Amino acid sequence: MQWAVVLAAVAFVLFWVAFSGIKIIRPFERGVVERLGKYHATAEPGLRLILPFIDRLVRVDMREAVIDVPPQEVITSDNVVVSVDAVVYYEATDPRRLTYNITNFILAVVKLAQTNLRNVIGDMQLDDALTSRDTINTRLREILDDATDKWGTRVVRVEIQRIDPPGDVMASMHEQMKAERTRRAVVTEAQGAREAAITRAEGDKQAAILSAEGLKQSQVLEAEGARDAAIAIADGEGKAIERVYKAIHAGNPTPDLIAVKYLEALQQVANGRATKIFLPTEATALLGALGGMKEMLEQATAGASDGRRRPLRARPAGS
Repeated sequence: MQWAVVLAAVAFVLFWVAFSGIKIIRPFERGVVERLGKYHATAEPGLRLILPFIDRLVRVDMREAVIDVPPQEVITSDNVVVSVDAVVYYEATDPRRLTYNITNFILAVVKLAQTNLRNVIGDMQLDDALTSRDTINTRLREILDDATDKWGTRVVRVEIQRIDPPGDVMASMHEQMKAERTRRAVVTEAQGAREAAITRAEGDKQAAILSAEGLKQSQVLEAEGARDAAIAIADGEGKAIERVYKAIHAGNPTPDLIAVKYLEALQQVANGRATKIFLPTEATALLGALGGMKEMLEQATAGASDGRRRPLRARPAGS
């Protein structure tokens, strides 16, 4: 019975020793194998066997990790104290160097980031520091990446979370921002009023031009209408005279008829006030002829009344 207990105990110890030599490394891990206190090999992911009590396996996480850098006060080049908070993203590249070259990697990175934040932001003014976070992130990442390379890590990126100036500086910045916005509003309003005035002036100018062009066109059309009317009247009068002339020649009028019409025309002319009539020599001869015709008509009338026919004698034109 005692031998059975001893055998069972020995079997359990052997099983435990064999089981302790079986190691499983996950995909995001690497194993550093030490044999009798010295570096032996780097184990890849999967099932690995080591010698119990002789080998020791140290697991190293190869995933990207983040380190929070606590806020610290930094003095800028223009003597303003600001509080800066940052985070650092890194990943392991060499498990052996990360295991043996640094004892506390997290603490080392935090202190290194704080020191270099003082150097980077200390060379900048407050306004530049507030508006140049990308520049700060890039410079700090390059410094940390170069410093941590011997530790078997790579700094992926650095992000500045906050840069907080003191309360009085923040109040002054708010006042300055408010004044700047007020100035921009005034300038914008002035520009709008100027553009509106220019637009109104352009509108008035265009209206005046259109009014002048309309007046000019109306005067031109009126003059053209008067000219066309005068031309039409002249054409009508000319055609009327031409028709009268043709009618007179077509009717073959006698000198007696011409003389009577001439007298009627003279009567119409004499009806006007303060009218002076000048008779040409041809008109005097014509009047003489008319006087002779009148005397001949009187003789014919007298002969008819006494029953005798007297011969008609014409008075000479010159008498």
